[in-house]
Amino acid sequence: MSDFWLENFWLNVGVFLFTFIWMEWAAWALHKYVMHGFLWVLHEDHHIENRTRKWQYNDFFAFFFAVPSFFLILFGTYWLSFTFATVGYGILAYGVVYFTIHEVIIHRRLKFMKARNWYTRALVIAHVHHHLVETKEGAHNFGMLVVPLHYFSDKKVKPPHLLNKRMVNSASH
Repeated sequence: MSDFWLENFWLNVGVFLFTFIWMEWAAWALHKYVMHGFLWVLHEDHHIENRTRKWQYNDFFAFFFAVPSFFLILFGTYWLSFTFATVGYGILAYGVVYFTIHEVIIHRRLKFMKARNWYTRALVIAHVHHHLVETKEGAHNFGMLVVPLHYFSDKKVKPPHLLNKRMVNSASH
């Protein structure tokens, strides 16, 4: 079993990286066409700030990728189809990064780490700009790890914990 992993190391690395990168596009499409589309009923509570609830209906979207990842790893390992398992691990890795960026760094739902650098600052500004729209239509910036370049040069916006919608709106255009 382990000989296959070593013999095909670069193939597995390539499949893993391809899957991870592809997941950004898949997450973008899911966010734009499903969350802001026919399943807005689940995503809406993510756009309306409500700090009295610990969980949101939006949290169910984690299953869209967690379930396929779990089964790809399980069956890929069981049937020794390591390419399937590697795809599952790529989805899992993207999910961990997505969770860390979205829930921990941007929305601060878990407060065990802070990231203050040029990249996470741009991600936070783009995401807050996305949240300026509290309706199904009219939003933009649906990606998580890749955002438009102008968010990297925006120096007028205060640190993430001081952001509000009026500030982001004036600073991002």
